[in-house]
Amino acid sequence: MATQINPCCSSSTTFSPSSLNQKAFSSAKFFNFSRKSSPSRWVFKIHSRISPKNQFELKSSNGYPLNAISLHDGAAEKPLAKELVSPPEQSESNLSVTVVGASGDLAKKKIFPALFALFYEDCLPQNFTIFGYARTKMTDEELREMISGTLTCRIDKRENCGDKMEKFLERCFYQSGQYNSEEHFAELDLKLKQKEGGKVSNRLFYLSIPPDIFVDVARCASGRASSKNGWTRVIVEKPFGRDSESSGELTRSLKKYLAEDQIFRIDHYLGKELVENLSVLRFSNLVFEPLWSRNYIRNVQFIFSEDFGTEGRGGYFDNYGIIRDIMQNHLLQILALFAMETPVTLDAEDVRNEKVKVLRSMRRLKLEDVIVGQYKGHSKGAKTYAGYTDDPTVPNDSLTPTFAAAALFIDNARWDGVPFLMKAGKALNTRRAEIRVQFRHVPGNLYKRNFGMDLDKATNELVLRVQPDEAIYLKINNKIPGLGMRFDRSDLNLLYSARYPKEIPDAYERLLLDAIEGERRLFIRSDELDAAWAIFTPLLKELEAKKISPELYPYGSRGPVGAHYLAAKYDVRWGDLAGDD
Repeated sequence: MATQINPCCSSSTTFSPSSLNQKAFSSAKFFNFSRKSSPSRWVFKIHSRISPKNQFELKSSNGYPLNAISLHDGAAEKPLAKELVSPPEQSESNLSVTVVGASGDLAKKKIFPALFALFYEDCLPQNFTIFGYARTKMTDEELREMISGTLTCRIDKRENCGDKMEKFLERCFYQSGQYNSEEHFAELDLKLKQKEGGKVSNRLFYLSIPPDIFVDVARCASGRASSKNGWTRVIVEKPFGRDSESSGELTRSLKKYLAEDQIFRIDHYLGKELVENLSVLRFSNLVFEPLWSRNYIRNVQFIFSEDFGTEGRGGYFDNYGIIRDIMQNHLLQILALFAMETPVTLDAEDVRNEKVKVLRSMRRLKLEDVIVGQYKGHSKGAKTYAGYTDDPTVPNDSLTPTFAAAALFIDNARWDGVPFLMKAGKALNTRRAEIRVQFRHVPGNLYKRNFGMDLDKATNELVLRVQPDEAIYLKINNKIPGLGMRFDRSDLNLLYSARYPKEIPDAYERLLLDAIEGERRLFIRSDELDAAWAIFTPLLKELEAKKISPELYPYGSRGPVGAHYLAAKYDVRWGDLAGDD
C-alpha cells in the first residue's frame, strides 16, 4: 500500500491512509486558497524554490496528531492565566505568535521565513495571527515590507507563490514597545484580543532578544499579555547564561513568572534533519544498535567548523567565545542524543531523562584535555583576511577563543574509556558540522599486511554530515577489482540530495511546529541545562582565572596544531583530515 509523507511532521514518520485516525484529526483546519492571477505587490521580492507539495495531515515530531490532547498540554501546563484550558472540541481556538525582537536579524532571516513555510505547507491552524514586537517604531506595512524580502516558497506552481505570500503577510502585524513596559504589553494584549475575536486564545512568544532582557519580557508578558482561556508558551534563545551560576539565576528568575513546561529553550541544532535522524538510525536498525558501545566503537568525534570569522559579531562573540557559543550547547546536545540509553518511549520526558543521565555521567572537563585557539590575520594571494583582534569591536588583548578542541568521557558501563572528541572553530578551511564514529580495528585481521601503517584503511568509520550537503556514509575496506590483492577505502553513501529530492525543511520550522503543538522532546529542560553547565563551568573559570593564551592559527587553516596533539594523546586521528570527503 502506498504511503504518504507528512510535511507537517518533524520526524520521518510514514503511514498508510487506512491507518489514519480521522477522529484525532477532526479539529485540524486547513486553508483553501484560490490561485489568483493578479500579481502581489510583494511578488518581486520572492525567491522561489521548486519541490512537490501535497495536502497532508498534521503531526508533530513524536508522530502524534497536531490537535490530539497531550499529557504535557492543556491544564497540566499551568498556563499563566491559572485557568483551565478549554478542550479543542468545545470551542474554536486562535493561535497568536508574537516575535519579540522582530526587527533583529534572527527574526528576519529565520523566524518569519519559518512561520511562512509552515503556513505554506498548511501546518498552521486556520485562525492564526503573527505579531512583531520591538522597540523600533514601525507600522504594520513597514513590518510586512521588511520581512517580505526574506520569505521563500517550496511550491509546485511558481505563480501561486505571490498569492500565498500576500495571504500570509495579511496576518502579520506590529506593536512597538519597550521590553520592560507592562503598559506596552497591555497594548499588545488589546491588539491580540481584537484579532482573536473572542475565540480560545493560544499564545506563543518567541524571545529573539539578548538574554539580559528575558526576565523583563517574561514578567510583562506574564502580567499583561498571557492567555486567559488557553495556553501561553515562551521560546527562549541561547545563550542560557555564561556558567552554572548565571544559568541557574536565569532559570529561577524565569520561573517566577513561567512554569517549567511553558519554557521552551531552543537549540536549533536539535531541529536539523540529520540530528533528528540520529535516533532513528540507531534504534530502528539492528545493524547499528549492537555496535553502539565501547566494545566496538574506538572514539566518537563531533566537528563544527565555519569558513568565516566573527565579521559583524565580534562584540557579542567576545563575551562568550566558541566554548559557550557552540560546544556547551550544540555539540553537547548532539553528544547526549548519541550516547543515551534507549528511552522507554519517544515521549519528551522519557527522551530528556536519558539525556540527563548521560550528562550527569560525564567527567568535568580538565584544562589538560582542552586546546583553545584564536585566528590571526592571513594573506592568500591578493586577498587579506583580518584577524580576530583586528575587529574594531574586539579588544586588542582579547583572549577569547575562536577555536576549541576537547576530549570528554562518559563514566558508565556502555562508554567507559571511549574518548568523545569535540572540535569547533571559526575562520577555518571549510564549513561543516558532522558526527564521526570510528570503530575498533578487526582483531586478528587477516589482511593487516595490506594495510601497513595506514590507519585510515584499518578503521571503519560512520559519518553523519549534518551540514552542508546532508549525508550518511559508512567507510569500508574493499578489494579493487583485478588479479592482485589491492585494497581501497570505499563509501556506502546515502546522499540526501540524491535520495530525497524534496527540499529539507529548516530547523526552525520543525522546532516552531513542535512548540505550537506542545511537543518538548527537542527542547532543553532546566535540569538538562544544569548538568550541561556543570561539565564546562570549572574549565571556563580556570581559563579565565589563569588567563590562558589561545594558540594562534592563520585564517583559513585547519586550526591550531595543538588539536592534533590532543587527539594523538588518545590514539585518535581527526577524521576530517583524510581529505576524501
